[in-house]
Order: sequence, then C-alpha cells, then structure tokens
Amino acid sequence: MLQPGLYALAAVEAAPRLLGQHLVRRTEDGDIRCRIVETEGYGGAEDKGSHAYGGRRTARTEAMFSAGGAAYVYLIYGMYHCLNVVTAAEDEPHAVLIRAVEPLTARDAELMAAYRGIAARKPSDLSGGPGKLCRALRIDKSLNMARFDLHGGPIWLEQGEAPASLDIVQAPRINIPYAEEYALKPWRFYIRGNPYVSVSSTDAQPLILT
Repeated sequence: MLQPGLYALAAVEAAPRLLGQHLVRRTEDGDIRCRIVETEGYGGAEDKGSHAYGGRRTARTEAMFSAGGAAYVYLIYGMYHCLNVVTAAEDEPHAVLIRAVEPLTARDAELMAAYRGIAARKPSDLSGGPGKLCRALRIDKSLNMARFDLHGGPIWLEQGEAPASLDIVQAPRINIPYAEEYALKPWRFYIRGNPYVSVSSTDAQPLILT
C-alpha cells in the first residue's frame, strides 16, 4: 500500500508525489493496474479553482472534507467523471485530480480499451485526460467516498516508483479561467515525455523532489 503520510499532505505537495504510484481498479474482469503520470492539486478553501473555495460544503463537495485517502468523484458537462484523491486532514478540503494514467501491462491496456470502446490511435487517446481515464477504468459516482487506503476495495493505491527518481515538470492547471490569479498557479504536474499525458506545456518547469 501507499505510505499513509502522503494522504496527510496538502494537495499541492501530494500531487507531484502521486506521480509514479499505482492506481488499482477492481472490476468484474479482474484488477487493472495503472501508473499515475499527470495530476493537478486543488489547495483547499483559499484556492479559487477548487470546488470547495470559500469553504463551500455541499452534497457534491462533501467528500473533499473527508480525512485524506478518500475518493472524490464528480461529473462534468453532464457526461464525464473525474477522479480525485482527497488529502490533508478532515475538514480541510484538499484534493488531487488524477489527469492521466498509463496501463502497466498489455492486458491492462486491452481491458481499458474495451471499456472505452475505442481503438486508441495514440496512448493519450486511451487514458490521457480525467474523463478518458474514468471511462477506461469504469469509474463513476458510485466510487465517491471509496477509500484509496483500503486494499481490496473497488479502488486503491499501491506504492510504485519513487517520485524523486522521475523527470517531473509543473505547469498551470487546465481549463480554470474563473480561478483568477489562481489560474496561473503551477499546480499541474506530470512526467516529462510520457505519451499518456493529456497536454504537454511549452512553459512547464522542472520540479525537483527530495
């Protein structure tokens, strides 16, 4: 399992450290394992890009106020689900959006493609983007509030590569112009050169983790 201390971190600290970790989805066809390659941090009530900005606590955002380790799943545009890892302490609404994952084996990739119902022309077509990866892993709102720190449930996280060993870059988050000055915060993190990343930014800057 993933080190529990990671779930206690603020979202912008946890987001780059989730890169390289393994996301496991249990399905009726067997477990699918993926490597997390792109994330975005949403840093609590002060972050104008967050659903919980200003402490907004609703039926939709309630999961964000859970203790770190919970799943926050929501729907956008009425059709695409997005998967988040809740971090920080209870009542501190921090969340990390999982933006892209890479299947670990050919079998994982085949199963994900079958669930997506597509023949991906390039890797990012399969699971490069929050909506794409949720379809590929059959993630919907039934997984809201599931725990990533409980092995053997419908979804969990396992220890993967050490983030400090990866070539990580950071860039502004995507599609949040309403966040005003927070729209430019470099809180999107991804593994440079990974073909499953949704968008590679020309203004991305290296991030060194210790």
